Amino acid sequence: MTDLTLSDFDFPLPPELIAQHPAPERSASRLLDGRGALPVDRVFRELPQLLAPGDLLVFNDTRVIKARLRGEKPTGGSVEALVERVLGGHEVLAHLRASKSPRPGTTVRFAEAFDAEVLGRDGPDGSLFHLRFPEDPLVLLERHGHVPLPPYITHEDAAEDVARYQTVFAARPGAVAAPTASLHFDEALLALLEARGVRRAAVTLHVGAGTFQPVRVENLDEHKMHQERFEVDAATVAAIEQTRARGGRIVAAGTTTLRALESAAAGGTLVPSSGDTGIFIRPGFEFRVVDRLITNFHLPKSTLLMLVSAFAGTDHIRALYRHAVEARYRFFSYGDAMLLDRST
Repeated sequence: MTDLTLSDFDFPLPPELIAQHPAPERSASRLLDGRGALPVDRVFRELPQLLAPGDLLVFNDTRVIKARLRGEKPTGGSVEALVERVLGGHEVLAHLRASKSPRPGTTVRFAEAFDAEVLGRDGPDGSLFHLRFPEDPLVLLERHGHVPLPPYITHEDAAEDVARYQTVFAARPGAVAAPTASLHFDEALLALLEARGVRRAAVTLHVGAGTFQPVRVENLDEHKMHQERFEVDAATVAAIEQTRARGGRIVAAGTTTLRALESAAAGGTLVPSSGDTGIFIRPGFEFRVVDRLITNFHLPKSTLLMLVSAFAGTDHIRALYRHAVEARYRFFSYGDAMLLDRST
């Protein structure tokens, strides 16, 4: 794609700018308007003024599950599980942390409430554990699990996180991380967008824990992306085609929405699609669907920082991030947002 390396996506970030809690009101977050050559500081609730009647705003309707469980092995050793994917037959794939990995056939007791059987190892690199729960995993997780807050949020999950680490339109359970750009939308803002004539559509991408995994290779060609389940249905494809025909823009609410849409167009044309995607978007990528992106601020050396650099231009993103640090914007999942146009 390009000769950029991992070091090209590093930047100094004062740790106090990493947001530990959400803004008091969803739409009261700051919005860095990065559409022009110079950044403009705004508030997120100004978004309707920045979009045009006839634009299509596409959301990710995934729902974060309470994917983190604490338990113990029969030996008494502690276990922490992060459920990555819910399968059929009461089975799940999960990351397990324990002093010694449990062997197949071991029973782990979670939350002092139910037993899960370890069936074996799974995943492309064998890093996931295949578990069988005694009943519907989604029911057990909702009852006994914890909100899977990102690793850079240091407090234990609380009632605030149950409410705020979830979008107001979350519908399809399966994510272990929130589509964070959409956390800024509340019902009042959605009503203003509708009154403005901005249309809505939805995709689903169940965000996995791999979204937080650091890139460990300097040569980006050697990086292997994680897989995430996605679906872009016929209704959303039709809405995009109609918007294009009317001259409107396709606005993605978040990088997960963008990844789903561009995955569905990977063959050259946007078509209804579902399955797993491991799409790696970095400078040099050819965008086929999205014209404008709403996104939070991402980790240094992350694939999401590479994605926004591909979308808006590497030099432009560097300048915007410098401004964001100087202007004390709040970073990452509970942080502020930015608005970007696709570079030409």
